[in-house]
Amino acid sequence: MKKIYTIFNFLIVLCIVFTSCNQQKSEKDTESQTPIKEHTELAVIWQQNAAEYRALSYQAFNVATQKVKNLKRTKLSKPLAIITDLDETVIDNSPYSAMQIKQDLDFDKDDWIEWGKLKQAKGLPGAVRFFNLADSLGIEVFYISNRYQDQLTETIENLKLLNLPNADSAHVFLKTTTSEKQARRNKVLEDYQVVLYMGDNLSDFSSVFDNQNSKSRNESVDKMSTEFGDQFIVFPNPMYGDWESKGLYENKRDWSDKEKDSLRNLKLTSYK
Repeated sequence: MKKIYTIFNFLIVLCIVFTSCNQQKSEKDTESQTPIKEHTELAVIWQQNAAEYRALSYQAFNVATQKVKNLKRTKLSKPLAIITDLDETVIDNSPYSAMQIKQDLDFDKDDWIEWGKLKQAKGLPGAVRFFNLADSLGIEVFYISNRYQDQLTETIENLKLLNLPNADSAHVFLKTTTSEKQARRNKVLEDYQVVLYMGDNLSDFSSVFDNQNSKSRNESVDKMSTEFGDQFIVFPNPMYGDWESKGLYENKRDWSDKEKDSLRNLKLTSYK
């Protein structure tokens, strides 16, 4: 009887261990099955296919065109300049984002540099026309981007292929030690009067927006509302940006894919 009891207890323990292992495996499987970039699919499709996206791009450049044409040039102490971001402001990198979806990959520096070396990024609708107009009016264009410094050569070559003005190392400032852009903007401001800032990310315009959560970013936009469409020209980018990394994900880089999925769901505002 004692032997039967011992065997029975052993079977119970074995069952518990087996159940626990299965549960851990199930949790791990659920984590691995959380798609990394599937949630961006509609955003990328919209950018690549929606006529509304093209219309918004033209609209932004039309506003910028009116701004530079109406500039009063009397009593200027410095030459005029425009500071613009590159990615999703001058050039379109949606093919890289599409690759991430198809391959189910998160951002990877090597993949990003590989895409840049192809020099296949196209100009946004209206971009080449606008920046050449600015150049013809004597306004210099400075490209301040958080592409890696290692990408400088191919970035300049890509701009040249698109026939964009000021495509040289004196006008293209990429990221070196920090993603924050104020120091690079200040470098331009030393010798130029900047008449327009252009970008898809609020940190392209002011350090006020650097490393801020969604609440703070929205409050700052409300306070600076009159600047948009005047000195600041914003381009739509639902694929990626500080609105996601610093806003939605609260500037934390160690969320798991499952946690990111939960955060996205949590930030939805529903009526029921």
